[in-house]
Amino acid sequence: MSRVVRAAGAVLWRRPPGNEVEVAVVHRPHHDDWSLPKGKVDPGETSAVTAVREVHEETGYEAALDRFLTVVEYPVPGADKTVEYFAARAVAGGFVPNGEVDELRWLPPAEARALLTFDNDARVVDLFAAQPAEVTTLLLVRHAKAGNRENWTGDDDLRPLSEAGVRQARGLRTLLRAFAPDRVVSAPRLRCVQTVQAVADDVGVETELEHPLSEEGYTADRAGGLARVLSLVAEGGTPLVCSQGGVIPDVVATLAERDGVTVPRKKSADVPPSKKGSVWVLAFTREGAGAAPGRVDGRGPRLVSAHYLPSPLPEPLGDEAAARSASHT
Repeated sequence: MSRVVRAAGAVLWRRPPGNEVEVAVVHRPHHDDWSLPKGKVDPGETSAVTAVREVHEETGYEAALDRFLTVVEYPVPGADKTVEYFAARAVAGGFVPNGEVDELRWLPPAEARALLTFDNDARVVDLFAAQPAEVTTLLLVRHAKAGNRENWTGDDDLRPLSEAGVRQARGLRTLLRAFAPDRVVSAPRLRCVQTVQAVADDVGVETELEHPLSEEGYTADRAGGLARVLSLVAEGGTPLVCSQGGVIPDVVATLAERDGVTVPRKKSADVPPSKKGSVWVLAFTREGAGAAPGRVDGRGPRLVSAHYLPSPLPEPLGDEAAARSASHT
């Protein structure tokens, strides 16, 4: 089996006042090529965090990820290389020549793809340009691990995160920062709130509790729960929603089917995956936002991208895995 080198990068974009969208293309003097900013994933790092770090190191810009674009695979000496690409908007900073990059150009997508040295990079820019650059990204998080429900004798609403769940929440805090969420919403379950409370603290906002996004609330009024998700999108920004396993797969599947977006599904059941501590990155167009935010029939924000990020911490192995294998919401 070939060794795999993992890397991540981004189409960094901006829209100057009164102008069209521009993307950043960088010149690497050691390779004498024009490319998109990218680099290797460090040990223990997620691809999303890598993309933001590499953008900053190569371009000087702080970036917030918007949506996932694609995975590019190609051979390198002694290995196969995979590069995960995101769209990322520039939020601060400025270019200063550095050891990796000596020039940066902001160009319209068509001019950028013409300048790029490699066809793979050009295809990534094409994927970026195929959808509106300005989207609303909803981060849909399943709560981290909370131990065995059968071993908890108190009110299930108050069942807290386990030690493994606390570690997952810590990893999620780092991962979610790459998307710069500005609003935190949670089902009214202690384990859900604990999963995202550190993110809310970082942002400086209160965690908003939403009964329609709990399993009980969603089961009792599925249409109302879906409408609430869409209304959060229509209100703009980058909302983060933490919910449960009885909610997230149906929300993702319903909106993906409605808007013709292909999503992965579990082999054991024909539903999108949603393991504890995982994240769905759902990107919506802003057209129609506010016009009919509560409708699920195609009006209002339209889903254009859905990408699943597994828990930032690996699953336990061996006997530890068996002891924790029961799936509880």
